[in-house]
Amino acid sequence: MSEALRPAGEDRWALTFVRNIAHPPEKVWRAVTEPRHLSRWYPMVVERLEPRVGGTVTFRDEEGTVVPAEVTEVDPPRTFALREHDEETGEHDLRFVLEEDGAGGCRLTFTHTFADRTWADRTETGWSRCLDELERILDESD
Repeated sequence: MSEALRPAGEDRWALTFVRNIAHPPEKVWRAVTEPRHLSRWYPMVVERLEPRVGGTVTFRDEEGTVVPAEVTEVDPPRTFALREHDEETGEHDLRFVLEEDGAGGCRLTFTHTFADRTWADRTETGWSRCLDELERILDESD
């Protein structure tokens, strides 16, 4: 079992990633919550995002499949969470927490909670790549 993977309740698993990012929380917040920025590193294109609790989020994958989501938590520029509703793999809870690091950057803790343990390794690899891309994009946009 990966160090990032842990049980998260009845038939649920959570992958948690922690990254120290050399950018302030406000900048990372925009990359996580604004569709044009999020679409650059997230595994799907963001077609709609209403950044309020209960707000609608619409993603489209590379095959054209629409994946709806709902915003479940918003506390700018600290916490953003949503629940994706994927017909194939069920519900996925995604949560981003940003904390100032005292040196002008921030610590990003990203947790993805889901039901199907069998694809956790592939999902962990995919998120690692996405978060690498997030950091690369943030570094380029200085």
